[in-house]
Amino acid sequence: MFDKKTVKDIDVRGKRVLVRVDFNVPLQEDAVTDDTRIRAALPTLRYLVDHGARVIVMSHLGRPKGTPDLRYSLRPVRRVLQRLIGRNVSFVDEIVGEEAADVVSRMVDGEIVVLENVRFHPGESANDPEFAKALASLADIYVNDAFGAVHRAHASTVGVAAHLPAVSGLLLARETETLSGMLADPARPFVAILGGSKVSDKFSVIERLLDSVDTLIIGGGMCFTLIVAKGVDVGKSLVEPEWIEPAKAILAKVAENHVELLLPVDFVISDAIAEDADTRIVGREEIPADMMGLDIGPATVELFSQAIGDAKTVFWNGPMGVFEMTPFENGTRKIATAVARNNRAVSIVGGGDSVAALRKFDLEERVTFVSTGGGASMKLLEGSKLPGMEALLDRD
Repeated sequence: MFDKKTVKDIDVRGKRVLVRVDFNVPLQEDAVTDDTRIRAALPTLRYLVDHGARVIVMSHLGRPKGTPDLRYSLRPVRRVLQRLIGRNVSFVDEIVGEEAADVVSRMVDGEIVVLENVRFHPGESANDPEFAKALASLADIYVNDAFGAVHRAHASTVGVAAHLPAVSGLLLARETETLSGMLADPARPFVAILGGSKVSDKFSVIERLLDSVDTLIIGGGMCFTLIVAKGVDVGKSLVEPEWIEPAKAILAKVAENHVELLLPVDFVISDAIAEDADTRIVGREEIPADMMGLDIGPATVELFSQAIGDAKTVFWNGPMGVFEMTPFENGTRKIATAVARNNRAVSIVGGGDSVAALRKFDLEERVTFVSTGGGASMKLLEGSKLPGMEALLDRD
C-alpha cells in the first residue's frame, strides 16, 4: 500500500498548486518526438483542474548547465500539453522572479501555467534553500508527480517540500504501488528479465530480485561478467573485471534461493559495433578471442521465450543486445514480443532502453504497465530511499 498522501487527500479548490512533473522528453528541431511522459502526467493535472486548482507546472528537460539554454526550453512541451489536455496552457519564460510571481497572482481556478526548465537555475541540482523557498512562494500546495526524478534530492523534488504541504501525484503513487507490489506479492511464476551493458549498474537490484523471483533471465552486456564468473572465456565481450568476484556471490545466492538463472547459451558475434558489421552465431563457449557478443542468439531466444511464456508476472528492464543497430536487434525484438504475447501475465517494463524497444517494435500498448522512471525504478527495486518520496506527507 502507498503510504504517502496524494492529491485526493487534500482540498485543492482555489489553491495554487505547484506540480513537479517529469517532462524530460526527446526533442528534435523544436518538436517533441515522444510524448509518453506528458501523457503519463495527465491524470494528475486533469484531477487538479477538474477540482478547481490553479496549476503551476515545473519540470527539468535535458542537462543544461544551470543557465538558460534554448535547446532545452519547455516551450515545445507546453504546446503538446495544451493539445493533449484540451485547454489553454500558459508559459512563463522564467522559473522564479517578478514575471513568474505576476503570472501566478493573476491565475484563476482551473488554469494551467508551465514554468521554464528548472535546471536553467543553478540552485536546482544543488538543492539551494533560497531557490527552493522562491519556488515555494509561488504556491499553497506542492505535488510531486515526477517518478523519474524522485530519486534526486533537488530543489524541485525535496527543497520545496520543506515549505509547503507536500503530497504525491497519481502517477507517482501508481508507479510506486505497482513496483513495490510486484516484489511483495507477485503472481507466480515470477520471471524477471534484466539486460543492458553493466552488471554493476544493477547488482543491488539482482540481489533484491533473488528474494522474490522464480526465474531470473540475464542478457545484454551485463551477462558476460556472470559468464566469466562461471569460468567461461568471452573474447572481447564487455566484462567488468572488478565485478567478477561479486558475480560469483550472485551465483551462490541463486543456488541458495533455488532460483532458476537463465544466461544466454549462444550469441550473435562481430568484431565491430556497426550497421554493416559482419556477424555470425556461435555457442556461449565458442566466442573467438578477437570477437564480441552483441546480441543473444536464436537458441537463447527460444530458451528465454519459453520461460517468459510460462510466467504469471514478468518484469523486464534492459535490452538483450545493441538493439539500436539492425544486425543486433533481433534478440531484444523477440524478447519484447514474448513479453507482449503473454497476455495471461502482469507485465511490467521499466528503463528507458526497454521502453524505447517496445516503441521501436510497436509493442508498447501490449504490456500491462510501462514505468516512466529508469533510474528511479531501479533505486526503488533495490530498496534505496527515494529523497523525493521521503519528503512527502505520510498518511495518517
